[in-house]
Amino acid sequence: MEITKLIRNIEKYILVALAGLFALFVFPKFASPFVVPKEIFGAVAVSTVLVLWSVRSIIKRESTFSVGKFDLGVLLIALAYVVAAVVKTPNKMEAFFFPGTVTFVIISAIFYFLVNQFGRRTKNLILIALFGSGILLTISILFTQLGLFAKIPQLPDFMKNSSFNPVGGALPSALYLVTLLPVGIALVIKEKDLAKRLFYGVASVVIFFGAALLTINLLPGKPQALIFPSLLTTWAIVIETLKTSPVWGMGPDNYVTAFNLFRPISYNQTALWAARYATANNYYFTLITEVGFAGLAAISVLLIGIYRAVVAGFKQKNWEIASLALLVVLFAIFPSAPVLFFLLMALLAVFSKSEEKSVSLATNRVPTAIVAAPILIGVVALAIFGTRAVMAEVTYKKSLDALGSNNAKDTYTLMAQAITQSPYVDRYHASLAQVEMAIASSIANNKDLTEEDRQTITQLISQAINEGKATVTLNQGRSANWELLAQIYQNIMSFAEGADQFAIDTYTQAVALDPINPNLRIGLGGVYYALGRYDDAIDIFKLAALAKPDLANSHYNLAIAYGEKKNYDSAIAEMNTVLTLVAKDSPDYTLAKNTLDALEKARPATPAAAGSENLTPPQKQETVIEPPIELPEEATPPAATP
Repeated sequence: MEITKLIRNIEKYILVALAGLFALFVFPKFASPFVVPKEIFGAVAVSTVLVLWSVRSIIKRESTFSVGKFDLGVLLIALAYVVAAVVKTPNKMEAFFFPGTVTFVIISAIFYFLVNQFGRRTKNLILIALFGSGILLTISILFTQLGLFAKIPQLPDFMKNSSFNPVGGALPSALYLVTLLPVGIALVIKEKDLAKRLFYGVASVVIFFGAALLTINLLPGKPQALIFPSLLTTWAIVIETLKTSPVWGMGPDNYVTAFNLFRPISYNQTALWAARYATANNYYFTLITEVGFAGLAAISVLLIGIYRAVVAGFKQKNWEIASLALLVVLFAIFPSAPVLFFLLMALLAVFSKSEEKSVSLATNRVPTAIVAAPILIGVVALAIFGTRAVMAEVTYKKSLDALGSNNAKDTYTLMAQAITQSPYVDRYHASLAQVEMAIASSIANNKDLTEEDRQTITQLISQAINEGKATVTLNQGRSANWELLAQIYQNIMSFAEGADQFAIDTYTQAVALDPINPNLRIGLGGVYYALGRYDDAIDIFKLAALAKPDLANSHYNLAIAYGEKKNYDSAIAEMNTVLTLVAKDSPDYTLAKNTLDALEKARPATPAAAGSENLTPPQKQETVIEPPIELPEEATPPAATP
């Protein structure tokens, strides 16, 4: 029937367009203009094709599904990610929306299966579309380097940035282009038409130039230089994760939790000690950490299939399959990205010989409408929930724009609206909590507080605590969420009864989830110091110094606490250690030297920290509001889950 042919052609061109534009698709209305738009574009494209496929099947009264060589591996990886997200990832919105690793995996896997329903001619179009995306990506990179985008006033600000490229980072862009180079070379070798061969040759040179330019920018000393933890650090995290959760890992998009819990203490001796990473230094380690042995088994099945296909392809002189082999090798060296995983699935679809086998999914006894119904229901559900999530992200971006314009009212209103639209995103709650605390602090600093001011402050503090608690509830395993709640309690200790113990409880939980982080222990020690519990403060500051012996601030805080206990010998020893750790020409050195002189004169009071850069002494709390505000019962922090 002509209508079914038309629908099939529409399906084909949507898939070709998705292959060619996925890596390039950006949109300025989101806080992450590189990731979320690609997710939306991919979801809309594959959903549209699924609906068209269902309609075509109903019209034909028949459903057929072609089987490819990599089907089992692709299906296992998709299932592993989905199950791990459901079972292990605490905040499902992270896994399914932003960063949305699971959704990208699902989109890419569905794309693979959809492309497999077409023959070799369509797959060649997909391959050429991918190669074309590499050309366009290189052109955009060259435009950025030449400053051409910056000269177009109509473009959004993020496109005028000197490091802009549509993929969202120099490393994934470089890997994307390098992977496509064998495709270009193979096209040059195979093409018989001289004009086309010349075009592919020039295009390959352009892509090579773009990849080389990006690679140069990634070299040490460059602004976009690669900075990742060592292989030993990420391997230690993999092993400890498998000991804790062997089957499903920590859950997709939850690598940072494993990083906080399991990185070795030797990491604190590196220049990266304060950085928290959301990925390992290669894709396979990230996969195993997040999806466990289930992910390892799935990728092993897929890699075996890829190895066999590559060997067979080389024997048949299908040189373009080298791009697939190159990509899986690059995954062993570098971290992945949504664009790269999509590229992997696209290449698998292109090189899968799916036309050889076909299996019927419906007969006259089973109406095709029943087969199509789950697909249509799934697409409708995705449209409903996805629309709300997208609207919330757009609103959140507006709130950040208002924040950049110092418009506190709109910032507060829009963030609250984003939470109403999508209440399960912890970063929305975290942002609103910080905004509410900033507004409350601004009001509290007024000289003459009215009763209305006190009520407003109380309301803002209560709301900030609730938002902080929401971040913890949405992801209790995330140390940063507990740290945020602890800082809220710490900031209101001077005028809110009961906040001191809440600060201790929440800091303690943050430390438990990030045990070698010295800054968290300094924060907890600062709470004890503010309460006059100097022995407890000393114990905590000691642990901070043990976690990172070369961190001057740990020793400085410990010296101050010793001074309060009149243990001047220990205080002087710690302050001398500080002097060996800070530059002699810095304000920190002057501060430490003055404090040392004061300690040597047995003076308990220490000089003010004016002019200090990195040394932050613990602060005693002064009452800002009289009488103190009494926190409501619901201000109690949530209990930590074991």
